[in-house]
Amino acid sequence: MSTTVSAKNGTWRNWGGNVTARPARQVEPASVEELVAAVRRAAEDGLKVKAVGTGHSFTSIAATDGVLIRPQLLAGIRGIDRDAMTVTVEAGTPLKRLNAALAREGLSLTNMGDIMEQTVSGAVSTGTHGTGRESGSIAAQIRGLELVTADGSVLTCSEKENPEVFAAARIGLGALGIVTAITFAVEPLFLLNAREEPMAFDRVLAEFDQLWAENEHFEFYWFPHTGNTNTKRNNRSAGPEQPVGRLAGWLEDEFLSNGVFQVAQWVGRGAPAAVPAIARISSKALSPRTYTDIPYKVFTSPRRVRFVEMEYAVPRAALADTLRELRTMVDRSGLRVSFPVEVRTAPADDITLSTASGRDSAYIAVHMFRGTPYHAYFTAAERIFTAHEGRPHWGKVHTRDAEYFSRVYPRFGEFTALRDRLDPERLFQNDYLRRVLGA
Repeated sequence: MSTTVSAKNGTWRNWGGNVTARPARQVEPASVEELVAAVRRAAEDGLKVKAVGTGHSFTSIAATDGVLIRPQLLAGIRGIDRDAMTVTVEAGTPLKRLNAALAREGLSLTNMGDIMEQTVSGAVSTGTHGTGRESGSIAAQIRGLELVTADGSVLTCSEKENPEVFAAARIGLGALGIVTAITFAVEPLFLLNAREEPMAFDRVLAEFDQLWAENEHFEFYWFPHTGNTNTKRNNRSAGPEQPVGRLAGWLEDEFLSNGVFQVAQWVGRGAPAAVPAIARISSKALSPRTYTDIPYKVFTSPRRVRFVEMEYAVPRAALADTLRELRTMVDRSGLRVSFPVEVRTAPADDITLSTASGRDSAYIAVHMFRGTPYHAYFTAAERIFTAHEGRPHWGKVHTRDAEYFSRVYPRFGEFTALRDRLDPERLFQNDYLRRVLGA
């Protein structure tokens, strides 16, 4: 039976702590049939419907004062097709459970983001991505989707079946229906060799095209107030497996990247003048290391320090200019930025509202420690990103609206026309979708 959670104890809060909502009711359906019933009942009661995963979005994309669908019970693998090399998984399955289950079966996704706490449907609906020269976002690996639409029908789509829905619904923002199952392409489990090392900011930018071309997955973190970056290159390896040792892993990933970093953030929040000195120390704390492991153990890392984030995709060719402008802005502004700036890439894809739709893209993510004022920094950064026709991540802080998106997404009208067809009464609308898609 689906559980309905009463609203009096029902304040919902996202992971970053910057969005809250008080839905009229929260429902945890245990089957697609129960979800269909919940959608139909909401429509009869005149209530809007939103599904929410683990709340890792920093926008109010999942917030509602209507019915909040919690898909935790819609979890697990429906089936693996070894001939087609696909896995079909229920929408509420956390990525970490999918990754571990696939590894046990000798399979893996081709690419993934750097956290794996999210549900699969939340991750794909907002365009979660990692970094890759040829391999794109998690949504770019989708081969089929099942969703419950506004009239309560269950719609399946793929390249062959309802292809116009498939083109848009892979990153659907929760606007087209509620995703109930996803079919991903998988491949035989492989090993990745990770090489992490510091590199000067100017050198990374000067050599960026070469670093991108020579590595399957290249990313780096720049520490504002310093000329230092930490680079990471992940490439397929024939082995042998050489995972990070337990002590070294704890020291780097838990003690330095989470423990000491957390303390540094507290100090920086209390004494902003100390931030540049902390940044110089932080940027030198992580030593070079190389290790080889299965994909999800290389791509993902724990994130225990809470933050708020803005991320924009700019054309890959514009990356160096954009970053230099960002550095100049920080240096001149008097801002104190204690969190590194993360830079990744993705190849062009064919998903209507993907941040990499139709263009090779570079992602620049700016963060602030939770509880630290972030508006001045994010506003100044956003001004730079939008000057380069940047596209904001759908689940991260931004101030753009439908008018802006209609300019930077050539296929924006395709998406809104499909939404008019699938949800003419706007059952799945909320304030965020009204802003980014128009009324």
